[in-house]
Amino acid sequence: MGFRLPGIRRALFAANQASSKVVEMPKGYLAAYVGEKMRRFVIPVSYLNQPSFQELLNQAEEEFEYDHPMGGLTIPCSEDVFQRITSRLSGQ
Repeated sequence: MGFRLPGIRRALFAANQASSKVVEMPKGYLAAYVGEKMRRFVIPVSYLNQPSFQELLNQAEEEFEYDHPMGGLTIPCSEDVFQRITSRLSGQ
């Protein structure tokens, strides 16, 4: 014989949803964290194929391997460099 506690189950579900920080990501985009303050940028996945962006990926691999603590892609460069590279890619 078991006990049913639907009120507790609903409360736990609501608490879990409130504490999760899941952010919707548009299809075809990914999050990249850049700079000392780990500013979040949302970029198209098509950037991953570009040689200038692949250099950033190589730097990220050397520094972080596959451990990206922010949950997205962590890029070890300044925000200025990142914005310069992505602005050139968005103009293509």
